[in-house]
Amino acid sequence: MSEVVLDSSALLAALHEEAGCEKVEPLLGAAAVSAVNWSEVVQKSLSRGVRLEGLRADMEALGLDIIPFTAEDAEIAADLWKKTHRRGLSLGDRSCLSLGIRLGLPVVTADKAWKGLGAGIEIQVIR
Repeated sequence: MSEVVLDSSALLAALHEEAGCEKVEPLLGAAAVSAVNWSEVVQKSLSRGVRLEGLRADMEALGLDIIPFTAEDAEIAADLWKKTHRRGLSLGDRSCLSLGIRLGLPVVTADKAWKGLGAGIEIQVIR
């Protein structure tokens, strides 16, 4: 059962041993990620020359749950635009937030722009 939702920035920090990875790694066994954010993780990893063979299976074996982006998530993400566009949050960012809202779980990110967002959800910034 998932206890947190990871933003792509947090998952990338764990995968590539970036600052804040020590806060994310213990969460992987009880974390969810939106399929939209998983796509971002895959794209960024490809751009760094990471081989994707087995990456998803490895993450799922650790307990990471990759959750499909639903119509409900899309509507929540669209509604969040009003509260977040001035801070430059992308659709990927809002997909993470929308999943957290739908599941009633805190979200974990490395993006400092999320601090004090006031989106009606607990946000944990890892660095």
